[in-house]
Amino acid sequence: MAYKIKVWCFLLFLLKLVSNLQNCAHAAPQVPCFFIFGDSLADSGNNNNLVTAAKANYRPYGIDFPNGTTGRFTNGRTVVDIIGELLGFNQFIPPFATARGRDILVGVNYASGAAGIRDESGRQLGGRISLNKQLLNHVTTLSRLIQLLGTKQAATNYLNKCLYYVSLGSNDYLNNYFMPSEYITSRLYTPDQYAKVLIDQYSLQIKLLYLLGARKIALPGLGPIGSIPYSFSTLCRNNLSCVTNINNAVLPFNDRLVSLVDQLNRELNDARFIYLNSTGMSSGDPSVLGFRVVDVGCCPARSDGQCIQDSTPCQNRTEYVFWDAIHPTEALNQFTARRSYTAFLPSDAYPTDISHLVS
Repeated sequence: MAYKIKVWCFLLFLLKLVSNLQNCAHAAPQVPCFFIFGDSLADSGNNNNLVTAAKANYRPYGIDFPNGTTGRFTNGRTVVDIIGELLGFNQFIPPFATARGRDILVGVNYASGAAGIRDESGRQLGGRISLNKQLLNHVTTLSRLIQLLGTKQAATNYLNKCLYYVSLGSNDYLNNYFMPSEYITSRLYTPDQYAKVLIDQYSLQIKLLYLLGARKIALPGLGPIGSIPYSFSTLCRNNLSCVTNINNAVLPFNDRLVSLVDQLNRELNDARFIYLNSTGMSSGDPSVLGFRVVDVGCCPARSDGQCIQDSTPCQNRTEYVFWDAIHPTEALNQFTARRSYTAFLPSDAYPTDISHLVS
């Protein structure tokens, strides 16, 4: 136990040291642009004007964010915000909903709360922008880039140098497979069959992104979604065996995603794909990193897991793993982002991390 604590303390020290060195070393971004596809873990405001329960454009969301409440589903910065900083960007990547003119030259964030790989995932919450629709929005961005850069070839050359971060799948479980009253997928498929269905569709979507110019693509796996407060209290009604079942059910998705990364790297050898091990990064003793509260969110939550509007959150936010009953705090996002950018364990990223992907 003492050895594990020493290892985690050393990792934390290295994370802080590398972050400081990176902040000093990169005067210009390491890539010209950063494109983000995802769900509420990355949404920066795309859901604000949708008719949906899946939006975070109210207090106390954004209480620690420099620009206040923006539609981010956390108290401060998201994982992709922090990765953007580590890449050297001096501004946050704009959401598609508000990106205008030359804004798109630094990239676009297409992520949408409640979005899934499957179009129907999250529909009970209202409007959302599925991955298929996010890809269509990216096509719109490409036409704008061609206008800005002059030719299709110039736009393609530009896009080939950019980083793409594609992180979906959680809602295909939380807001689909594990909601049998709303969806039939759990009656149609075993967990392994469902993972295959998801990865088969994901593969086509990622290959389309490749055809649209992506050459550096990071693909985070799913974290232990059975262990989030919402799953424990609402889906599982405090049943620990249910939590274990949910966590085990998503493991085939991660296994198949690793295999997909291998396949894509073989078949599309002028591109590079990496897997980020979200589950592995979530393991270990959280108290070593300063977290004291791991089973409830910092803000009082509604039945759907989001903060109650205008509620008063906890004061010691750096000690909480979760902001609401679903989404992590900025404190945990910092840890995840830094390990995604610079792996500190061989299992953090495969076959390499983001810093080497963009080098």
